[in-house]
Amino acid sequence: MTPDAPDHDAPAGAAREIVQRGLFYDELQVGARYLHRPGRTATEADNVLFSSITMNTQALHLDAAFSETQPFGQRLMNSMWTLATMVGASVSQITQGTLVAQLGLTDVSFPAPLFHGDTLYTETEVLDKRLSASRPGQGIVTLRHTGRNQRGEVVALATRTALMWCAPETPEETR
Repeated sequence: MTPDAPDHDAPAGAAREIVQRGLFYDELQVGARYLHRPGRTATEADNVLFSSITMNTQALHLDAAFSETQPFGQRLMNSMWTLATMVGASVSQITQGTLVAQLGLTDVSFPAPLFHGDTLYTETEVLDKRLSASRPGQGIVTLRHTGRNQRGEVVALATRTALMWCAPETPEETR
């Protein structure tokens, strides 16, 4: 038995074990919108660490004195941190254990800046889905991630295509 498989031999009345997972292809509905909570407050440490480990030496992320002389007057959160955090916020609710592979990201934009101290809230809308023609038991899902700050301003957008598992052929009560 795999760690995620139901225990059909469990004694009657035994506590049911439930493994946290995302949604299978079959459970996703086009037009559904998922609000991922809690949000994530961006910190200076996040920005410095992420910029450093990704070898991004952009002064707009790391140099407070320089950034004060620029149009936004302060350091900007690294936009790749914003993108990664936005996608990551969706994992537990949508793709945890049900994703086969991420196929691509398109239409990525950052319409407003995110700063240290801002809180990023993410929502995901299912735009489209279709069964895979070449991979039985899998489907392709198109998701639109939107990141907003605590004032509701859109700070990031991305369209993501994911290859997802279809639900296993098991009775509903064992999922």
